[in-house]
Amino acid sequence: MEQDIRWKQRFSNYKQAMAQLDEFINKGDLNKFEKQGLIQCFEYTFELAWKTMKDYLEAEGYTIQSPRHTIQTAFQSGLIHEGHLWIDALEKRNLMAHTYDEARAEEAANLIMHSYYKILKDLYRTLEGRA
Repeated sequence: MEQDIRWKQRFSNYKQAMAQLDEFINKGDLNKFEKQGLIQCFEYTFELAWKTMKDYLEAEGYTIQSPRHTIQTAFQSGLIHEGHLWIDALEKRNLMAHTYDEARAEEAANLIMHSYYKILKDLYRTLEGRA
């Protein structure tokens, strides 16, 4: 029961983070400072996403050991569908830390807008249906 409440509480935070990420995505063209904001917003939204998945899976009876294991288990259980993109996003978090490099920031912003946003939104919709 406590784990069921935990994932729903974490989902509430994820929902707020997704609302902020939605604003960046819906804004359209971003200047370099807005791109940095987008990247930071993605970083904490992604963090909440995998932790929400972890809490949800634990409430379902799974034992989870790491972010990568969370993603693999979520994929195997059907909670998420594009496991390769989730793993890619997990691995690219290091890229996101280098937003002072404009080329890397541009690459990160493009990945977020054209690949990673979709998987975060899909997870959001799935969990919203289960909350």
